[in-house]
Amino acid sequence: MLIAGNWKMYKGPAETAEFCLGLREQELDGVEVVVCPPFVSLAVAVQLLAGTEIAVAAQNVHWEEEGPYTGEVSARMLRELGAYGAIVGHSERRQYFGDTDETVSKRVHTALEAGLFVIACIGETAEERERGKTEDVLRRQLSVLEPDDNLVLAYEPVWAIGTGKTATPEMAQEAHAFVKSRLDAPVLYGGSVKPDNAAELLAQPDVDGALVGGASLGLESFTAICRAAIPS
Repeated sequence: MLIAGNWKMYKGPAETAEFCLGLREQELDGVEVVVCPPFVSLAVAVQLLAGTEIAVAAQNVHWEEEGPYTGEVSARMLRELGAYGAIVGHSERRQYFGDTDETVSKRVHTALEAGLFVIACIGETAEERERGKTEDVLRRQLSVLEPDDNLVLAYEPVWAIGTGKTATPEMAQEAHAFVKSRLDAPVLYGGSVKPDNAAELLAQPDVDGALVGGASLGLESFTAICRAAIPS
C-alpha cells in the first residue's frame, strides 16, 4: 500500500520542517509513505526525511531538461535536489494551468526517463460521470501512458476533490478495475480521503493506496490514514 500526501499550495519551509520532524517519529512500518510539498519546501523535506523510509516527491515536473520555461522545474533539478518522484497531471493542473493528455504524457515520459517515480492522475468531472462518460474519459487519459515499473496511477474523480464528496468504495473499485484492465499499474484512490473513510476504500481489491489532499496537511489525520493502510 502506498499513501501519498499532496500538500498543494500549503506549508512553506518552516511548517514543512515541523511536520516532517513529527512524521519521523511515527511508527509506519508496512506502508509506503510519500509527501509532496510545494517546490519551495522540497529541500527541507528531503533533508529532514533523509535516512527514513518516507519519500519526498514534487507536485509537477516539466518535460524539457532546461530552457525558457518560467515557473517550471525539470526532472534533473528534482533529482539533484534529492526528490524521489513527482505527481503529474493532477486535475488542478489540468483545470487551472492548461495541462492536457499530451503534456501529461510528455511530463510522465521525461520524469520516468530521468529515473523519477511518477504518480500520474486521471479522473472524470461530475458532468462526465452524469453523462455516463467515465470509462471514455479514463480510456482517453490512459491511452497516452505506458506501463513502467516506476509508474503509479491515481484515480481521482474530479467531483470528489476538495468537495467533501467521496466515491463510494464500490464506485472506486469499479473505476480501479477498469483502469487496471487498460494499463498494468498500481492505482491509488484520490478524492476526499479521510481517516474515517480510508479503511473501507483501501479494503477494495483493486485499490492500492491513496493520494490524500486536505487530510494530509494534519500530522494526526495523515498518520491515521497511513495506519489504515498497514496490513492487519
